[in-house]
Amino acid sequence: MSCLENEGKKGNMPVTEVTVQGEEGAPGKKWGAETELTLQEAVEKSIRKKFHRSVFTPFAKALNQYQLLKEGDRVAVCISGGKDSMLMAKLFQELLRHRKFHFELVFLVMDPGYRDSNRRQIEHNARILGIPVTIFESDIFDSVYHVEKSPCYLCARMRRGHLYNRARELGCNKIALGHHYDDVIETILMGMLYGGQVQTMMPKLHSTNFPGMELIRPMYLVREKDIKHWRDYNGLKFLQCACRFTEQCQVSSADGSSASKRQEIKELIRRLREINPFVEGNIFKSVENVNLNTIIAYKKDGQRHHFLEEYFSGKDLEE
Repeated sequence: MSCLENEGKKGNMPVTEVTVQGEEGAPGKKWGAETELTLQEAVEKSIRKKFHRSVFTPFAKALNQYQLLKEGDRVAVCISGGKDSMLMAKLFQELLRHRKFHFELVFLVMDPGYRDSNRRQIEHNARILGIPVTIFESDIFDSVYHVEKSPCYLCARMRRGHLYNRARELGCNKIALGHHYDDVIETILMGMLYGGQVQTMMPKLHSTNFPGMELIRPMYLVREKDIKHWRDYNGLKFLQCACRFTEQCQVSSADGSSASKRQEIKELIRRLREINPFVEGNIFKSVENVNLNTIIAYKKDGQRHHFLEEYFSGKDLEE
């Protein structure tokens, strides 16, 4: 094989850190009577066997296609406690077994003010899955509690800033987030239908506030249905939403979009798929096949360009 921007900056608060070492499954518990495998072993076997084509292959393809991982990288694999980031951590561990060049991993969990039950759930899953996580605490939930305008957007920016900062302190040059293929196509449609713009969730980005740091999304080509299948097949339970202030979380992604809007888009895509089974792939490819000659206007590095700029010069002559 050959870190969205505007992230928040770290405040001047003390950080508490806890390291949770992984185990070979729950003490005394066997998973699969025939083979006497621990849960951790069964999960890892499922990645190598049953889910190799549907999960590991697109994970590895994204790393290659978008050049997300290079020799000498030290990557902070950011774990929120949900299915996507937990699977990403296991995929990175599997990749480490077959690595063709040297790279290092840090499994990083930020506690922004979780309820005790959610914190315990994350620590429990890390232990039974054999993921040696480093947990640090922040006061983000307290900081955004009284914010009335776009608290979810502010929370997302602050979370990312804290992750960048802690990762850098740990000697990492990249942070890895668990956004998957479905997140990408939903973001494209949300931008068009609710934001009036054409944009996508990029597979990698340079940080603006933390020079030398990058954000990568190794799950970029992995489908959500396959992540759910892996979770259910192994009988795993992960956090659905850890928002401390709402019974039903108002955020479903790190870009601060509301769960209700994203759910509307999920339902729209489902209905479109009934008419055209290739609709998801076509949405994804649409931002790979942009013809600037047929675009009224676009922005590049913050500067707006209009088709009339070239129209009057005759550069748009029809072949």
